[in-house]
Amino acid sequence: MPSEAGVAATDPQGSLLDRIRARRWLRTALTAAVPVGFVTALLFIPYVLLLVQSFWRLQGGAITHDFTLDNYRRLFGTALYPNTILFSAGIALRVTLFSLLLAYPLAYLLAFKVRRHRNLMYMAVIIPLWVSYLVRAYAWKIILGQEGILNGLLHSAGLIDQPLTFLLYSRWAVILALTHIYTPFTLMPIYAVLEAIPPALKEASQDLYASRWQTFRRVVLPLSLPGVIAGSTFAFVLSMGDFLAPQLLGGNDSALMVSNMVWSLFGVAYNWPLGAAGQPDQAGEAVGRPGGRAVGHCGSHHFSSPVIPTTRPPARPTACPP
Repeated sequence: MPSEAGVAATDPQGSLLDRIRARRWLRTALTAAVPVGFVTALLFIPYVLLLVQSFWRLQGGAITHDFTLDNYRRLFGTALYPNTILFSAGIALRVTLFSLLLAYPLAYLLAFKVRRHRNLMYMAVIIPLWVSYLVRAYAWKIILGQEGILNGLLHSAGLIDQPLTFLLYSRWAVILALTHIYTPFTLMPIYAVLEAIPPALKEASQDLYASRWQTFRRVVLPLSLPGVIAGSTFAFVLSMGDFLAPQLLGGNDSALMVSNMVWSLFGVAYNWPLGAAGQPDQAGEAVGRPGGRAVGHCGSHHFSSPVIPTTRPPARPTACPP
């Protein structure tokens, strides 16, 4: 019969697998290679390229690879960008707060109160995620419009004579839509943490004559904070960088959102280096004054194009205007 050494020599694949199994660091490196490579190729490298592009300049309607800090001087030399950041953060904070107020009680109900059909109710909560984001955003436009469902119900009930015009194209319409869209993202980590709390901890608290409020405040709430933090992060980050809902529902206020400002720079003003730096200067007047126009350059000439409230950027001129 062949010896083990002979089998190993005739089976190089098995020998290679044995070597990989024998070296822990090699197993770890090979296991992490795919996700690390994925993140590097699709996230890290694009961010680096965007950072590099922010140091270029726009001259005569063309991007030149000349190193410059002018884009960052514009970034820190005007109050438009900080004000835009604060406005977007205010919207995101309201969305996060309302999402938590809706998601935490519902997650608590599913985790501790519902016994039968718990999974079915959980699926009912997250089933809106199966619907396209665009469809959900447009649904709120239909509900809040002057001839929408809400105005129709109020008029049919005799509560109003004229349609309420303030419902749509306002920051509160954006907050309402984003809260609806991102509440499931807030609920899922909270529910996962609450469901993992051992029932014995609540029973021990009750055995020590703690009230329901004391049990919640001293046992449940501290243990659920990781889920609350994760859900809040989802709601804040996603709503802060949201583009479509402000564009569809925000009206003039949508011009003050960071994502819409960057879109104006890349899609309308065509100043990619300044957009990569994050601050509109060339399109600043248009974005700072909704309904204005973004100014571009073509040699010694200038052209202008509307920024807000358009939903599609106009075609870029192929030649300098006369």
